[in-house]
Amino acid sequence: MKHHSKTPMDHSPYGQSFTLWRDGCPTAWQDYTDHAFVEGLRSGSLPRAAFLHYLVQDYVFLVHFARAWSLGVIKADTLDEMKSCARTVDALVNHEMALHVTTCAAADIDEATLFAATEEFETLAYTRYVMDAGLHGDYLDLMAALAPCCFGYGEIGLRLAGSAEPGTPYQDWIKTYADAGYQNTMKAVGRMMDMALERRLGPDPTLSPRWPRLQHRFATATRLESAFWDMGLRAG
Repeated sequence: MKHHSKTPMDHSPYGQSFTLWRDGCPTAWQDYTDHAFVEGLRSGSLPRAAFLHYLVQDYVFLVHFARAWSLGVIKADTLDEMKSCARTVDALVNHEMALHVTTCAAADIDEATLFAATEEFETLAYTRYVMDAGLHGDYLDLMAALAPCCFGYGEIGLRLAGSAEPGTPYQDWIKTYADAGYQNTMKAVGRMMDMALERRLGPDPTLSPRWPRLQHRFATATRLESAFWDMGLRAG
């Protein structure tokens, strides 16, 4: 049984820009947030081997993701944008990745092994897509590519916190993304993205000729998220 994500009519707590992007690719978004991997986390039926393989690859992904957010400091137009990107790097490196290190250590996978892990093709494709957005695009290109991971995990974490089976062994993963620390960080990131879009594109960014390109970046990153779940399932 699927536990569906928000309907396209719901306004996200992560802001207007994300809501518009999410609702601009509803099928891709549902494929990502209602994926079989996510259902396995909720029910506890996800094979442990699949979860550990995903976690190792997600650690590698987060290393590159933190670097991509660091590019935001370079691309930013304001001090507030710089601060937001710097806070997000801190949250990734010093908090979110701790889950991966702790869980993998219990399975005799140390942090040096995590850092040196060979990237799967899905990890390579996704991380380089986001890095390319930051290196060759501007601040908005980068934000559109980063948004699906940030806000998708926030949505998934909140939903699973209210629907997960009591016995699922993946409660720690769920709590990481459902807790107030992660949620408040994502709300702040959403506000920052709203202000960044308005500053550059005006009060209605959808009227800008740049909007379709930004929507495409978001939708592509969303599809890459689904492929990342697929990669995890293959190991189970």
